[in-house]
Amino acid sequence: MKITGARTEPLSDTRRRALAPAGAQAVASGAPADSAGFLGLSAADLTPAVQRAVQTLLGEVDDLRGEVARLKARLAEAESLADRDVLTPVLNRRALMRELNRVRTFAQRYGSPASLVYFDLTGFKSVNDRFGHAAGDAALQAVAQRLSAQVRESDVVGRMGGDEFAVILVQADAATAQAKAAALVQGVERAPVEFGEWSAPLHLSYGVSEITPDLEPEAIVAAADAAMYARKRQTL
Repeated sequence: MKITGARTEPLSDTRRRALAPAGAQAVASGAPADSAGFLGLSAADLTPAVQRAVQTLLGEVDDLRGEVARLKARLAEAESLADRDVLTPVLNRRALMRELNRVRTFAQRYGSPASLVYFDLTGFKSVNDRFGHAAGDAALQAVAQRLSAQVRESDVVGRMGGDEFAVILVQADAATAQAKAAALVQGVERAPVEFGEWSAPLHLSYGVSEITPDLEPEAIVAAADAAMYARKRQTL
C-alpha cells in the first residue's frame, strides 16, 4: 500500500552512511535530535505524520530518562537514610563498619595510616534515670553533633549503639589519633547539654586502635573498645 506524499525510492548506501553517524552521535550524547536525525534520515525522507509520530516517541524517551533520573535520586536518598542512625545525624554501626573496611583496604593498598577512636558516654544511665529518656536522647545528639563538628570531612563519625560512638581518623597513626581523641573529648565536654529546664555535664571515655591490614574490622573495633575500658579503669 503506497502512502501518499512519501518517497518511494530507496536511499543509496552512500546517503545512509552519510546520515547515520549524525543520528548515532545525537542519541549517544543524549543531546536533542530531530526525528530525521534519530532515524538516520533527512526531514525530506519522512512524511509530516511520521515526523510527528517520531517526535512524540522522542518526547516519551525524554520522559523515561527523567523518570529514571528521579528513581535514581530516590534510591540514593533511601540508601543514605538506611546508613544513618535513627536518632543522631551520624552513620549507624552497619555503615561505619563498611567505611572501616574501606579505609582498611586503602591503608593496605597505599600504606596510609588511619585509626579508630571508640567513645563511651560516661554516666549516661544516670541521665536517663534522673531526667528521662528524652533527656538521654538530647545528650546523645549533642555528643554526635560535637564530634562531627570537630573532625575533617574525610573522617567518619558513627554511633555504634547505646551510648557508644566511634570516629575513623584517616591519615592518623596511633599517636596522632591519641592526641586528636583527647581534643575531641575536650570539645564535647566544653559545655553541659541542656534540655528544657535541666542541664547536665557530658563526660567521655575513649580508646584508640590503629587500623592495620592484619586486623579485620571487628577486631579493630574490639581493640579500641578494650583500650577504652582499660583507660576508664585507670581513671576510676
